[in-house]
Amino acid sequence: MADPGRTYGERMDRARVLPALALAVPGLALAGAGLLHPSSLGYPTAQAWTVVHLVGLFVFPLVGLALVLLVRGRRDVLAWVIRLTAYGYATAYTALDVVSGLAAGYVTRRIGPDQPRPEAVSFLFDVGGPLGQVGSWSLLLCSALLVVDGLVRLGAAGAPGLLLLPGAYLVHVDHIVAPAGASGMALVGVATGWLAFAGSAGSAEETDQPGAPGQNSRWLGSSTPRRRS
Repeated sequence: MADPGRTYGERMDRARVLPALALAVPGLALAGAGLLHPSSLGYPTAQAWTVVHLVGLFVFPLVGLALVLLVRGRRDVLAWVIRLTAYGYATAYTALDVVSGLAAGYVTRRIGPDQPRPEAVSFLFDVGGPLGQVGSWSLLLCSALLVVDGLVRLGAAGAPGLLLLPGAYLVHVDHIVAPAGASGMALVGVATGWLAFAGSAGSAEETDQPGAPGQNSRWLGSSTPRRRS
């Protein structure tokens, strides 16, 4: 005969693990893309440069979404500042990806081999670079706020969230280029997933009986624990 308690516990574990993995995937996917990111742009690397940034166009914003989901359901000031900085990262860094990534790579490829890089491509970097700085500084600030939030809410369980800080810093200084930038984005992904997993423990403990009201309603656990009715 199946053990109802064990079955329920397994369901709760899956309810914590699967969302945490989902939130870790964007950062880890970008880290993988970073392994293919050329260290410089020229005709020989232009196609890879363009493809990597085409992938990034659809994934960079998801990192910001994952950070926002860590404070899902909350209305406090800190949560709103986290949302704002995550939005700043997602918007500005996606603009960097389009301008200095897709556009610059495409133009360089179309110019053809054995041609000096025209000034127009440099102008693209002049636009994309400052946008990338806004995005990466937003990511650093968002990460710092999430680290503080995690430590306050979760105590020692939130300590692995500290990986957000070196992760965001490496992205700030080296984009997602391997090894440093790719490692940084991997740390962002791992830390985001961990904070989702550790934060959901509080919600799971609150509704530790099958059929309890509100069970798993806040699977990321970033909201302050709700009182029992």
